[in-house]
Amino acid sequence: EFNPQNLGNTAWAFATTGVDAPRLFGAIATAAQPRLGQLNAQDLVNTAWAFACVDWKEPKLFVALADASAERLDSMGDEHLSQLCLVS
Repeated sequence: EFNPQNLGNTAWAFATTGVDAPRLFGAIATAAQPRLGQLNAQDLVNTAWAFACVDWKEPKLFVALADASAERLDSMGDEHLSQLCLVS
């Protein structure tokens, strides 16, 4: 079983390849969403970037990512915040 970081890393890896894998991204989104609170700032940014990169159309996931990111604003550096801005 993948931990939340592994799920985000897998999404990021497939997003960088440009491979069309909606079933994979759907499974990752379903598995990752309830565990986003376990991710650190960089993992949240990577996960958000991956789903934005593949033009994922699931607002529920992005709301969960935004909520988890908001909870970690104090631990996010400028680089994390600027990367999140690029996602939108």
